[in-house]
Amino acid sequence: MAIDINAPTFPESVADGTVATWHKKPGDAVKRDELIVDIETDKVVIEVLAEADGVIAEVVKNEGDTVLSNELLGRLNEGAAAAAPAAAASAPAAKAEAPAAAPAAGDDDQILSPAARKLAEENGINPSSITGTGKGGRVTKEDVVAAVEAKKNAPAAKPAAAPASAPAMAVGDRVEKRVPMTRLRAKVAERLVEAQSNMAMLTTFNEVDMTEVMALRSKYKDLFEKSHNGVRLGFMSFFVKAATEALKRFPAVNASIDGSDIVYHGYADVGVAVSSDRGLVVPVLRNAESMSLAEIENGIATFGKKARDGKLSIDEMTGGTFTITNGGTFGSMMSTPIVNPPQAAILGMHNILQRPMAINGQVVIRPMMYLALSYDHRLIDGKEAVTFLVTIKNLLEDPARLLLDI
Repeated sequence: MAIDINAPTFPESVADGTVATWHKKPGDAVKRDELIVDIETDKVVIEVLAEADGVIAEVVKNEGDTVLSNELLGRLNEGAAAAAPAAAASAPAAKAEAPAAAPAAGDDDQILSPAARKLAEENGINPSSITGTGKGGRVTKEDVVAAVEAKKNAPAAKPAAAPASAPAMAVGDRVEKRVPMTRLRAKVAERLVEAQSNMAMLTTFNEVDMTEVMALRSKYKDLFEKSHNGVRLGFMSFFVKAATEALKRFPAVNASIDGSDIVYHGYADVGVAVSSDRGLVVPVLRNAESMSLAEIENGIATFGKKARDGKLSIDEMTGGTFTITNGGTFGSMMSTPIVNPPQAAILGMHNILQRPMAINGQVVIRPMMYLALSYDHRLIDGKEAVTFLVTIKNLLEDPARLLLDI
């Protein structure tokens, strides 16, 4: 029985998706719940799994095609897996007739996506010579691109011995590579331009002495980790906690503009910018104002792992009333973060550096961090923005204020 392979139901915030990778091709056997195809949306990559055991009968939407919610991607013949070994039995005989022949670019023993197979054939690359980095050793399109680049950059003596069908590369050629922008990257670009075009965006700066936070963390990090089942105490939880406290005192910073209305949020859903192989993603800590330090750290660690594995859900990426980004993890000294619409502000953390500071008339060395708050001036006045940032600074320089609510 033929079973339709359909795209998942997209939420209202996602209009469509793009077929990113087919992990199976027509004729391949699949098991129930095995990954068949990846759909890339503006926010996340959604995995489509097999509904039953069988064989892929047809691919309707190819890699790079745009698909709508629940649209047909292909078809699966249920229970047809038993026919595959019979077809494969004739393969050894066929191979035996020409044992000296080199494997073709489309060798069935090598697991390739259709896009990777096509690219390998066009460039005269033998897939068996490529080490796959995908799931289960699968050769991805990126692996083939890397192999093509390596072939182009090989010493001049080697191309001379290559088959006549291989493209000739003159010494000194200036190689360029053109690849389509991912949907996530395109969406990020669109939103960044939108923010700068539609907002009266300003940035205010301050600096925070991290001495007390670092001393507190150093003193209790081992006990914290032991008491909270391996959750590590980092700096981000202090910043989230300080930010949520400041948001309570300055509701406009936690608000958003909807048409001609201002929407004040009675909760703090804090987005935490996380770097992934696909680009920058911003999963959201819901009701962060009521979370403990351990819950915040656990949530951030979970988001980080999901981002690396490409497992973040659309729900985890949607919403948010305020965002925190930490360029300091990459060594950033200073930046002007861009507000994530329709939010009104974003807090930027930076690198902690030992710097000479004047304390009570004495020059001392202190661990200092620059803070940046970018905000929508249509909604937030300069005085409010500066005072908000100073509040965060004061809470971090004297963490007891977070406990005493002062």
